[in-house]
Amino acid sequence: MKQLPTGLQEFEYIRKKDALYVDKTDMIYKIVSEAKKQYFISRPRRFGKSLLCWTLDALFSGKRELFEGLAISKTDWEWESYPVIHLDMSKVDTAHGTSGLDKSMAGEMSYIAREFEIDLCGETLPGDMLKRIITEVSKKYNKPVVVIVDEYDKPFLDFYNKPPMAQEVRDIMRSYYTQFKANEPHIRFLFLTGISKFTKAGVFSTLNNLNDLSLNENYGALLGYTEKELVDYFSEHLDAGAKKLNITVDELVDKMRNYYNGFCFDGKQKVYCPFSVLNFFENYRMLNYWMDSGNPKIIADYMKDRSLTVEQFRGVQVSWDFALRPGEIETAPPESFLYQAGYLTLREGVSGDFSLDYPNTEVLNSMSELVYKNMIMSGGGEYIDLCAPLQRALYEGDCELLIDTLNRLLAGIPYEDYENAAKQGIRLSRLKITTQEWLYRSTILAFLRGCNVMTFAEMHGSKGRSDLLLMHKGIPWVIEIKVAHNGDCAAKAQEAMEQINGNQYADPYKNAKKVAIAIDDKTRQIGEWVEG
Repeated sequence: MKQLPTGLQEFEYIRKKDALYVDKTDMIYKIVSEAKKQYFISRPRRFGKSLLCWTLDALFSGKRELFEGLAISKTDWEWESYPVIHLDMSKVDTAHGTSGLDKSMAGEMSYIAREFEIDLCGETLPGDMLKRIITEVSKKYNKPVVVIVDEYDKPFLDFYNKPPMAQEVRDIMRSYYTQFKANEPHIRFLFLTGISKFTKAGVFSTLNNLNDLSLNENYGALLGYTEKELVDYFSEHLDAGAKKLNITVDELVDKMRNYYNGFCFDGKQKVYCPFSVLNFFENYRMLNYWMDSGNPKIIADYMKDRSLTVEQFRGVQVSWDFALRPGEIETAPPESFLYQAGYLTLREGVSGDFSLDYPNTEVLNSMSELVYKNMIMSGGGEYIDLCAPLQRALYEGDCELLIDTLNRLLAGIPYEDYENAAKQGIRLSRLKITTQEWLYRSTILAFLRGCNVMTFAEMHGSKGRSDLLLMHKGIPWVIEIKVAHNGDCAAKAQEAMEQINGNQYADPYKNAKKVAIAIDDKTRQIGEWVEG
């Protein structure tokens, strides 16, 4: 079984170690063999952008031996070597403000100049240093240079929530990136990667000929693994995982598809996040690898500061223009920010070109956990772990403990703070309910998913929909929720149970538990419930 390249980014190291490499060089060949020479692609973190950059580095360095057996080795690529200036902006230190940023970037330029044995002639500003490196390296080798910029937006994104400092960073980055336009005759090929496409960073206002591959259907699977690649390249790991989990390979692929597949960057092709796939194959446990690999506090604070919920973004219709030009970071709406960061992805549109949704169960459950924790803490109290009693209630079939846990959850919701989110959710779902009713349902749903309980909302049956279907340890729970506006909780709970039975919501599921809930709209608590 080939070694997994978990945590590895350098193409040369992976190939020399004979580690598993998913061959994308057919698409890379199409890019590098075109007449165009300036490219950009945006993808979320942990999607293989750095590996792509190192692959291009090796390719333009003429390291043909590393590509033996890969798709590009069977093409007419000439393997001419060029001097490669490889800039990794994630190395730039932003911890000490803009002065530290300037100093750190200058340090990176000095390092590159030493590597190429170039005299900077006293230049101290990062932009001027970059200009001299490009021109002098080109002159030294009597060839145009190849420039690769990985994570171009990292310095700017570090200050997205500090507008005054962000403006200073933008000015620094603008003077830096304008050197690519100013020195275009000395550049054979330019490739930039990043998470965002926020225009004020300076790149897109100066590079008029930059080719954006981000939504190009020909390169929708350039980063990430397709399901075919998963099956073809990881067959031995799938066999080992299926054996360990005592299921078939097909069943394992089904589970992985639900949990990790679903990222879509062109509205058509779905891909797996490489980071999640590789970490899953290390221990065969379905955990939230991608979500936990970043800084969950940043996204948690973003959601909390704006009183955002999970459900309000599902099904938002967006245009091609939204996907191509999502706006500046200070003014972009939350759906734009979340889309660029990878928390929302593209689906086929209904009324617009695209719909937004969460890519998969991993991201949906993780976001749900953040939201319900935010709600509880926004209510003024400290966070209390309600997942443990929920899990115990479901495991033991204890409806009373379930209701008590849900009441503790509902008591902590700052309803007024989330009124705008509820209004947006109601508009999208077209449900004829009040904002509080929407918050009851969406909060309970986020809580269940955030506790990693397999939860389906409004499951279709032959005679209608149930509000919630839970699957826990093989036991299905069918839950119907009613809201009592006039204190008639007992009647509402009975009405909910009659709806479950009359519409046969539980009939498709063996040994299903049925729970009918009535929430008192005045006390915002479950006033009555019926178990069936």
